[in-house]
Formats: sequence, C-alpha cells, structure tokens
Amino acid sequence: MTDLAQSLRRQITANGPITLADYMAEALMNPTSGYYATRDPLGAAGDFTTAPEISQMFGELIGLALAQAWIDQGQPSPFTLAELGPGRGTLMADILRATARVPGFTDAADIHFVETSPSLRAEQGKRIENPTWHDTITALPDAPLFLVANEFFDALPIRQFHRDAGGWREVQIGTQDDALTPGLSAATPIAALDHRLEDTDIGDIVELCPALPSITAQIGTRIADHGGLALIIDYGDWRSLGDTLQAIKDHAPTDPFAAPGHADITAHVDFEAIATHAAPAKFTRVTPQGVFLERLGITQRAQTLATALSGPALEAHIAAHRRLTHPEEMGSLFKVIALYPDGAATPAGLEA
Repeated sequence: MTDLAQSLRRQITANGPITLADYMAEALMNPTSGYYATRDPLGAAGDFTTAPEISQMFGELIGLALAQAWIDQGQPSPFTLAELGPGRGTLMADILRATARVPGFTDAADIHFVETSPSLRAEQGKRIENPTWHDTITALPDAPLFLVANEFFDALPIRQFHRDAGGWREVQIGTQDDALTPGLSAATPIAALDHRLEDTDIGDIVELCPALPSITAQIGTRIADHGGLALIIDYGDWRSLGDTLQAIKDHAPTDPFAAPGHADITAHVDFEAIATHAAPAKFTRVTPQGVFLERLGITQRAQTLATALSGPALEAHIAAHRRLTHPEEMGSLFKVIALYPDGAATPAGLEA
C-alpha cells in the first residue's frame, strides 16, 4: 500500500468515509504524494498522451482560431493568452509558432498558465519564455482573455450519485480489508440534482464537478466584460449520465482506488454545466473534435506537411492525423465548446 493510500485509510478509519471528490483531490493534487505533484505524466514514458503531443497540427490550428477571434474583436492590446493545465507547454509553443506570422498577435500577448504541479511547471518553462504561473484562475488579470483548456476539466474532482427511490445515494470511499473501497451513502434528496429527476430513472448515475461552476463563471465573466475567447476541448458530452470515472497507468486502464497518487484519474466533462455557468458570455454548440479540426483545415495542413516526409515519418504523420480526427479515435469522443462575448463573431470552426 502506498504512503498516500495508508494516509487516506487512517483518515477514513478515524473520521468515516470521504466523497469521491475528496478522494480524487488527494490522489491527484496532494502536494507531496499526489499524481500531478510528483511526475510528468505525458508521453511514451508516462501514462497518457494528449492531442498536442500527438501532432503539431493541433496546436497550430488552435492558435490560428484564437488569432482569428483576436482580429475579429479589434486586435486588443495587451491581452491575456492563457492555458489551464498546460501539460509540458507543447500546446502553447505550437500556438505561438503558428501565430508568429499574425501581425501584432504575439507582441500583444501576455502569457499566463494555471498550473499547480512543480514538475510540469519546470517542463513548461523549458518551452515557453517567462510565462506567469498561477495556482488558480482567480489570479488571471482583468483583461481581454484568449484561453485554451485542453483536457483540463476532466481532471477536476467529481461527486458521483446513484438515483434511488428515496433520492440520491452518493459514492463514498471507505475501507474494507485494509483496501480503499467505494460504497454508497444512504439515500437523500439532493437539491443540485432536482433538475435531473425528469431525465433519469432509478439506478442511473449522475456526476457533478464541484469546481466547474466557479471556474467557468470566472472565465465567462472576464470574456463578457473584456472580450476574448475560451476554447474548451475535452472528452464528455452535453449532459452527465452514467459512471465515467476512469484511471490510466502506463497507457492502460487500472483500478482508480488501488494506488492513489500513481495513476491518472479522470471523468467525462458535462458540457451543459460549462454552458450553463458561463453566463453572461455566449457559448457555441458542442462540436466533435474531428469536425472542428477539419473545419479549421487540418487535412490541408496535413497534406502540406506530408510533402516533406517519407517512410516511417510519413506513416506516423498519417496516423497522427487519423488519431486526432477519426470518429473511432479522438474525433468523436473529444468535444469542443467555445465561450465568447455577446456581439462578437462566432469562433472559427464552431457554430452558434
């Protein structure tokens, strides 16, 4: 049993079961033993790979979409160019390279990262010169905000509820035979889930992300007040339904409760919740990642890059394009939603 598992077991023994959100927060973000605090989880040597690590095309097209919105909104200067959970900094590096040819964009950009992991901050610092780091989104400047959140919301801790004849039973983490084990609370009405009584049945599972409303509201308020664009890309759907909790270690599924601090734990994102809490900013329709990238011209970009490639490099390039866009890979599982100010043009690649 890991040190963090032992600590959690002692806490539960002394004080009783904890919520799934509290468990995830400790497993992922404990400052000394949490998953993100202690490692670089990305790439072949890590546990998972994100779109920016698959191909430069992803970040290039995201950057050009941001630059188009910046132009459409009158080229504000200066502006905040921010990323939530920026991984190794690869996405921002690709954004900056692609937008370097957009007159005035990079000169006006003030780069900010919301990142708590010391190890990932070190990696980001290798790729991006002098970013400003923040622990929370609250610290971002009150200025025009052009923001990307790629696979950020899926790592936020969730609470999970099973509908019962008497209300909702919440998943709680307890112990059994010295192992951390999920169980269910007694059934009780949950006011925050009253609106889900119409579209769920007994036995259905609904997930809530406690941090999502505040984070989304802060993004939406800044964009409504100062202008800008937020591109949120993640796996999930319009409305939460079902058990989507998952853990990944060494690029393969694993038990989320077996070794806290040693596996990535995520859940699907509820895009309806993002849209609901983004007011007064406007939101676009939720669009599959593959459709979004095709509208931005990924196939044309792939063809251009392919002219300089051959052999295994060309094969890897073709595979990367397929992985990002094909419905059977990331193309349909991952979705995109944008937040933008009232009166501004609809962001490139998306629909109002």
